[in-house]
Amino acid sequence: MKRSGSFKLAGLVIIAILLVAGYRLFGTFIGAKVEHRIEKVGLSANELAAGGPLAGDVGLYAKELACQQNIMTPGYYSSLNGAEISDSERSGLFPCATFLGSSDGANRVLAWRSPAIYDGISYINNGKPGDLYIVGGEYPTLANPVPVGPWMAKADAATGKEIWRTYLDNLNASGHWIANANLNLLDNGKIVFSWANQVVLIDPVDGSIVNHNTLPTGEAPVGDTNFKHVTVAPDRTLILKDQTRPLGCEEQGTMAIISCTEKGMKQPNSVLVALNPDTLQVLDMLQLPEPASSPHIITMYENKIAIYIGMNTSARRYFWNPEVKKLSADESWVIYPMQKGQTTATAPTMMGQWVAFQLNGAGSSTASSSILVADTRDAKRMKIVFPFGQLKPGEWSFAPPKCGGDPENHMIYSADMGMRKVAGIKLDPDSGELKTLFVLDNVTTTFQPLIGPKDNRVLLLTNMKQNVEKEPIKAALFTANYKEQLTWRNAATGEIIAQSDFFEPLTINSLTTPGFGGRVYFPTAVGKSFYALQVVPDAAVSGK
Repeated sequence: MKRSGSFKLAGLVIIAILLVAGYRLFGTFIGAKVEHRIEKVGLSANELAAGGPLAGDVGLYAKELACQQNIMTPGYYSSLNGAEISDSERSGLFPCATFLGSSDGANRVLAWRSPAIYDGISYINNGKPGDLYIVGGEYPTLANPVPVGPWMAKADAATGKEIWRTYLDNLNASGHWIANANLNLLDNGKIVFSWANQVVLIDPVDGSIVNHNTLPTGEAPVGDTNFKHVTVAPDRTLILKDQTRPLGCEEQGTMAIISCTEKGMKQPNSVLVALNPDTLQVLDMLQLPEPASSPHIITMYENKIAIYIGMNTSARRYFWNPEVKKLSADESWVIYPMQKGQTTATAPTMMGQWVAFQLNGAGSSTASSSILVADTRDAKRMKIVFPFGQLKPGEWSFAPPKCGGDPENHMIYSADMGMRKVAGIKLDPDSGELKTLFVLDNVTTTFQPLIGPKDNRVLLLTNMKQNVEKEPIKAALFTANYKEQLTWRNAATGEIIAQSDFFEPLTINSLTTPGFGGRVYFPTAVGKSFYALQVVPDAAVSGK
């Protein structure tokens, strides 16, 4: 072969090698790019903007924790929310949580969805910065109408990665009624968790069960009780109360109470139980005079440990005496807050010397919801307001969450998802008079947490958007045929400061939990996961 032919052949070989190498190099790059784009299909704008896990502002962790440790929460772990909702009063007030956005400028919301599957998730609590504790497995969905039973999990607060999970029941084996459960972190770090007629202490390090007891149910059948309501008294005693399922009802989940009551089935009466926080020994039990489907709260009244409970027809005060280890009823403080057509009083909210109740916790087709406040010193001294006016024919009122409260600013917040509105109400601390300051067109079934210092409170409200606009709201609720977002609002005016995308529905009557570093957690049973959300000023994201 001539030399020129050899050069040509060699050149062709080199070109071929370069083409193969280029194909492999750029083909891999293009393939990776395509895979990356595929991974982003279906992500919301908030998720795309985040692009990964959210740590929040890590420089705030120590400051927020120190702030919280200066707030007295005897019996509870000193964290942003060692209790299911803030503290023993279930105040829903988180003064040490931070809003990272601008109060008067444009903001953007970043979102990160936990990649781990958390089926039937209901509540989230913070432990130390970085630690999340999650409750799930007890919330029915259309995809999973019969949840097998509750579980507890510990997860990384930024990524959502599961660290451990402990399963506690299986209704197919136990026959228990499985309904919403909550958790509280005790001052020694252990987790107290109750469901059905069971209670356990869980080690936060590895999820192991370190103690267990069975709870007395009084007049109610064991199979129709759910000890969801756990609160810690100032002396560390655990005070528990059960929800009861209507007799003859075989439905699962907390909504079975409403569904079967509407069918004419009757609820058995609830009980109040006191437990030793370390051994779970039953110290005392008190049979209540009627069903009490909403949680109780604990506070102090004239140096006594006072327990306020909203019930199906009344609201009452009880005392816990740690010296003699006895529960007792205060017969001098009994009120009947419901007007004709109204239903259950939800969990009370302390407002200085006043205790506030949201009415229509079980819904009504004949009467609108109202807020009532009663004087802790004189139960006959009451004031009432109907922030949304009267119910029109064909409308439905449903106000399951307790009213939000800010005692320092004398503000009460009322949410009625059936009437599709939320109100901000001013309380006169001396007279108890109530004045509606603003009404928002906002649909939510859940709590109205408040974050930040007294002079700059931010109100967290979820907002539902129906998939079928003209579908009755009640039908949309029971089929989860809607999407839901979180809004951050000026607590004094209700004005929106920031708002997230619309995600799968928040778990009904759950909490958008404030987290360390300015994050907020959004649990969704339907979505089998939770979102971590973080607000940032728009300029911070765009680099302006």
